[in-house]
Amino acid sequence: MPMEPLPDLATLSLPEIARLVEERRLPPVDQWQPAHCGDSEMRIARDGTWYHQGSPIGRPAMVRLFSTILRREPDGGHVLVTPVEKLSIEVEDAPFVAVEMKAEGKGRDARLAFRLNTGDLVTAGAANPLRFVEDDDGPRPYLHVRGGLEALVARSVYYELAERALAGGDPVPGVWSDGAFFPLEPAA
Repeated sequence: MPMEPLPDLATLSLPEIARLVEERRLPPVDQWQPAHCGDSEMRIARDGTWYHQGSPIGRPAMVRLFSTILRREPDGGHVLVTPVEKLSIEVEDAPFVAVEMKAEGKGRDARLAFRLNTGDLVTAGAANPLRFVEDDDGPRPYLHVRGGLEALVARSVYYELAERALAGGDPVPGVWSDGAFFPLEPAA
């Protein structure tokens, strides 16, 4: 069965994005509890590239398919899960990368939608918060995607967030989306 083409975020309104997110039916991986079967021999690099046995997976449709059965375990590990098997997968940082952002509105009325490297669309808000981590390489923003899975926000998208935060005029630099405020500085 062919997969739907990736949406062009620039041509969609935020209500259209919300509708597409609502229509997406993902497998109920949180309900599947098969015994652990082994290692998938797969790895997701920090830049979002998926590898199998050391070689990049060159078919985006395969990556999108695998991403739909990805789950974060209570111990923080990641697995690919089906009703009958569960295979470990190494994730160097976050399993997704937010590669594009679309913003509508200002201040408390703003909404920020992100397109992930897998084509998924996520609107930041209380259910999908943004968080910021400071490390030796500088700030690293993350967006909650689902079930404990996060997307590392690409550097270029982070610059867009920082520009909005500095222009926002809030006492603490941050961004609003879907009624929630996300300070750019990491929580103490």
